[in-house]
Amino acid sequence: MDIEVAAPLPVTRLKGVGTAMELKLQRLGITSIQDLLLHLPLRYQDRTRVLPIGSLRPGDEGVVEGNIAAGDIVQGRRRMLLCRLQDGTGTLSLRFFHFSAAQKNALRNGARVRCFGEVRPGQAGLEMVHPEYRVLSPGNEPPVDDALTPVYPLTEGLTQGRLRGLVMQALEWLDKGAIEEILPDTLLRQWSLSPLCESIRYLHCPPVDCDQAALLEHRHPAQTRLAFEELLAHHLSLLKIRHSLREQGAPVLKPTGEFSRPFLAGLPFELTGAQLRVAREVARDMNMAVPMLRLVQGDVGSGKTVVAALAAIQAVENGSQAAVMAPTEILAEQHFNNFKAWLEPLGITVDWLVGKVKGKARSETLARTASGQAQVVVGTHALFQEDVHFADLALVVVDEQHRFGVHQRLTLREKGRDGNRTPHQLIMTATPIPRTLTMSAYADLDCSIIDELPPGRTPVNTVVIADGRRQEVIERVRQACAEGRQAYWVCTLIEESEALQCQAAEVTAEQLREALPELRIGLVHGRLKATEKASEMARFKAAELDLLVATTVIEVGVDVPNASLMIIENPERLGLAQLHQLRGRVGRGSVESFCVLMYHAPLSQQGRERLAVMRESSDGFRIAEKDLELRGPGEVLGTRQTGMMAFKIADLQRDSALLPKIKQAAAVLDADSGLCQSLIKRWLGAGDDYAHV
Repeated sequence: MDIEVAAPLPVTRLKGVGTAMELKLQRLGITSIQDLLLHLPLRYQDRTRVLPIGSLRPGDEGVVEGNIAAGDIVQGRRRMLLCRLQDGTGTLSLRFFHFSAAQKNALRNGARVRCFGEVRPGQAGLEMVHPEYRVLSPGNEPPVDDALTPVYPLTEGLTQGRLRGLVMQALEWLDKGAIEEILPDTLLRQWSLSPLCESIRYLHCPPVDCDQAALLEHRHPAQTRLAFEELLAHHLSLLKIRHSLREQGAPVLKPTGEFSRPFLAGLPFELTGAQLRVAREVARDMNMAVPMLRLVQGDVGSGKTVVAALAAIQAVENGSQAAVMAPTEILAEQHFNNFKAWLEPLGITVDWLVGKVKGKARSETLARTASGQAQVVVGTHALFQEDVHFADLALVVVDEQHRFGVHQRLTLREKGRDGNRTPHQLIMTATPIPRTLTMSAYADLDCSIIDELPPGRTPVNTVVIADGRRQEVIERVRQACAEGRQAYWVCTLIEESEALQCQAAEVTAEQLREALPELRIGLVHGRLKATEKASEMARFKAAELDLLVATTVIEVGVDVPNASLMIIENPERLGLAQLHQLRGRVGRGSVESFCVLMYHAPLSQQGRERLAVMRESSDGFRIAEKDLELRGPGEVLGTRQTGMMAFKIADLQRDSALLPKIKQAAAVLDADSGLCQSLIKRWLGAGDDYAHV
């Protein structure tokens, strides 16, 4: 079905929207009347009835009406106007810190006043601080509101009253076609969805008898209607990326076995069944003339790198190049060392490109990459800088996808575009992504899961201890190192300041050197030069250090099988996925390993729940689902990095029951139709531009 939707009407069509107001609305993402209609309330206030003062309790919010019994200016630490309001059932104080002489005169003894505000406990009973109020004329009392009052997200310089007035104007445009129904009637009937205009009007002006609990919990049918459409738009935008990529075609890379057979024969271990299954899925995708778009998820230590190496080998067997991109130099260097050790004995040239490769070394790497001499190139985001050119890039491997985001992934893909062909893409993550998010945030990718750990890996025992028992923990480190083992001590972020974080790590290292003088203690943090970081990590890996004090820079890319103990200070400051990643740095050998989560009391209810999950489970997917439940999708995926999770109305966790319906609805729609284009434009606007990178 193809439709034409009129261009959105600019918000300047509304009365009172001049240049200054237009700029304020732009800060809220509102440029059209349609945007304003989709700017929904955060919550609602009930101003539909007058409450008796005697019935009020602290925390209540509502309308009261009575007579001013006293109104005085009180000179305390701050000058204030204090009025006493009575209605025959009780007395309420009204407190104003900012007031004019006109207000003082209006709130005189005997004046009848209607107020709205939040009730708080005060020095002389209950009070409202700076309530909204209206002085009533005798015999001319206006009726109370006949609908709930919406409370909207605001920006500086814009009041609730002003925004409500603009929304009321916008609602008058609903009947003039300010926003059109895009979803076909068949789809609305199939999923019992209410009409769009009806839903929008309801949510801006809910009637008195509405289901307030459902509205507050965002499970009202009117909210579901809009969430469905927004989720569908996001899903279609990702499918559109997928369709456009698949139309371009890709090099057919046949698995010849020329290098893969000796590679597998030379490994000192057998691949797990899960590794073999995922490797076959990847090999099958690369043997097709459409670009592979596959996400490989695997818990820490499940062996994703071997799968990536097999994919790179398949590209090289066909005379092409592979690029492997990692988010940090530490992880890039580890991948480089692994690929070099595995592939160079087979006669495959492995090169690397990171920020610290400069001057002549960089020029030589660029030349080898451009000529095709470098068959596998490992690096960081440096791989997609302008001066990097590949002779025949047929495969792009991106590790820890959620740290890069769509734009960077697609930019690297451009390096291999040749006419109508585009490289295959293999995306890897050790951060298990809940199925809820996979269905939506990664709808453009096929998903494989390595759900089996290699034999010999021992589960990590997780202990939760208050930091008041710090001395016991230090003794535990002493004992582990005395037995020939190594340990990590992780200092977490104190504030949004890398400098303070590094300072905390330096202080901790110094304290531990004093407490454990017999141990060789190293330090790694984000402010060290890359060479210094690499040097300390190399010393730790070579067992020249017993204890490594570090910030969360060691979250990924560190593999030291002899390390069997990890202390994480203030784990309550980190997300569950990040804690799980850190914990995965130990338990990489055959010896029993421990992770000590040393928290600072008191813990919040959520903090207790999160640490309990870590103690009870080593299942990355269960931990990821709990992380999503407690923190939300933006935190779990990293909204700033993905640029894809900025939903206006929908919530992936709350609305997860809609996702199977979304997939079914999307399956019957043509992703390139005018209908889909209009949906995407309505909900994502320019956000769909990444589809055309």
